[in-house]
Amino acid sequence: MSTLQLLNKIPAAECLKFLHRVVDGVCGRSYPKRTDYGETWTLSQWSELLEALSALFRVIVGKKCSDTELLSVLEESHAAAVCQCVKSRQEEIHQALVERTNAISTTQLQDFDWQMKLALSSDKLSFLHTPLLTLTLDVKENGKPRPVTIEMNREELQTLISAMEAANKVVLQLK
Repeated sequence: MSTLQLLNKIPAAECLKFLHRVVDGVCGRSYPKRTDYGETWTLSQWSELLEALSALFRVIVGKKCSDTELLSVLEESHAAAVCQCVKSRQEEIHQALVERTNAISTTQLQDFDWQMKLALSSDKLSFLHTPLLTLTLDVKENGKPRPVTIEMNREELQTLISAMEAANKVVLQLK
């Protein structure tokens, strides 16, 4: 049984309301209360379903498509409710995804005169299970910042970090 099929356990009339509450959670507000659905799903089913629906909403809105293959495991009325919910809340979900990405993707290195910005790679690459990092450095040249963008995998990032740590040790020794 697919995790999404657990959604079929609630009546179609309640499904849309439940989905909107899940979207509220994705958008930073409160998720539906488990106590309202304790009779329907076990605790593990509950957490798996919330995670699967949250991921489904992020994928559908992030890719700007409807994933009919995933929705095919649902009863027709429940699949229609998912589509209706996404359609009516698409912009709100998109904005939440942008804010979430910005919140986790920007950081600064304080020991250097430049700023490092981390950005998530293409959402398609995340399905390859090969995490990539897009690194944008604001390097000062003649007093003017110039952006330099590099994309690297985990090993390349570790090499860069090691080189930066070595460079920092040399700078500290020169002081």
